[in-house]
Amino acid sequence: MHDRENTPAPDQGRTGRGDTVDDSGQGRSGAGGAGHQAGPEDGGPRRPPETGGGILMGRPFGVPVYVAPSWFLVAGLITWVFGGQLDRVLPELGGIRYLVALFFAVAFYASVLVHELAHTVAALRFKLPVRRIQLQFFGGVSEIEKESETPGREFVLAFVGPLLSLILAGVFYLAMLAVEPGTVPGVLLAGLMISNLLVAAFNLLPGLPLDGGRMLRAVVWKISGKPMTGTVAAAWVGRALAVAVLVGLPLLTHGGDTEDLGGVDTLTDALLAAILAAIIWTGAGNSLRMARLREHLPELRARTLTRRAVPVEAATPLSEALRRANEAGARALVVVDGQGTPRALVREAAIGGVPEHRRPWVATGSLAQDLTDGMRVSADLSGEELLEVLRATPASEYLVTEETGEVYGVLSAADVERAFVAAMARPSG
Repeated sequence: MHDRENTPAPDQGRTGRGDTVDDSGQGRSGAGGAGHQAGPEDGGPRRPPETGGGILMGRPFGVPVYVAPSWFLVAGLITWVFGGQLDRVLPELGGIRYLVALFFAVAFYASVLVHELAHTVAALRFKLPVRRIQLQFFGGVSEIEKESETPGREFVLAFVGPLLSLILAGVFYLAMLAVEPGTVPGVLLAGLMISNLLVAAFNLLPGLPLDGGRMLRAVVWKISGKPMTGTVAAAWVGRALAVAVLVGLPLLTHGGDTEDLGGVDTLTDALLAAILAAIIWTGAGNSLRMARLREHLPELRARTLTRRAVPVEAATPLSEALRRANEAGARALVVVDGQGTPRALVREAAIGGVPEHRRPWVATGSLAQDLTDGMRVSADLSGEELLEVLRATPASEYLVTEETGEVYGVLSAADVERAFVAAMARPSG
């Protein structure tokens, strides 16, 4: 859903600014591309283009809602299970009971969507961007891209989902009172009431990644004043809940009767418990990882990661441009016009692709990428704000400028990613 230590000194963190460029176009200390492109979930400088997440159903409040392929599997399972229950309660329905059961499955997931929309509306109210809502195998998820600024907002953001589920349960209960018991509408409304109560109760369990875990995190955050402390506490409670679900759910469904353990129903319950426990355990671990990510984000500062650059005109031979860069102790080239205004950035990867014997006859400008507004980065940016700027305009290099407009240097996306990986490798303090 939605889910900083030993910050390097500026002189130490300035990755490679003192290194020189050799004739291969790479720093002598070695350079290379990053192994993956990442979004806010894992802190890399760029996110791959949005590929959806299933079938796009609409954009309520401007947020895309996707139905994952796994939903059809669980919808079929709900239809089969609920259809069997209808056969016992309303045997006169015959084969039509499966159509009724399918309607129940769709209505149930519509309730889950309302639950997720509650989180989304609250997030948008707090000016937190929401990437998408996805309905999947075990419910839904609202992908909120930023963390709440205060524990109070975190608590509200987590609580509104279960609250809407409880309200829906109350609405279905009142509607059930208005219809004849033992009829199709009565059974459907009773099923929807119970299912929404279960959704609310399950999500209120006080462990990450559940909504109750977010609420517990907010409380511990408020008491300790440290969001990381709240995350650690709620994540370990979440892992304890995962173990409790794995062991306790099969026993609970059989009323604690150990003699009844061994049939097909028991194996089904055990499989369900194992899947739920795995989801909770993994989600708790991911919450800890995300907390560590945000703890390290401030270490990423444009000013300390920027490479020294030398200006060259577009017609300058590549060999001459590299010679000037070596003399100046620079690792980047900026193409300027006759007035010295930056117009383009020479791509490091393109330099490496030019054989050494051809470099005297290759114009530096032919290897450059024209500057756009999105490729101009303030030297004062850092952390998540820096990553957001880089994601908005994916590129291999960016021009870093002071507030006065003076050129500070060139920022390589590969340098940002390497610095982040190095920061994440250090243990939290």
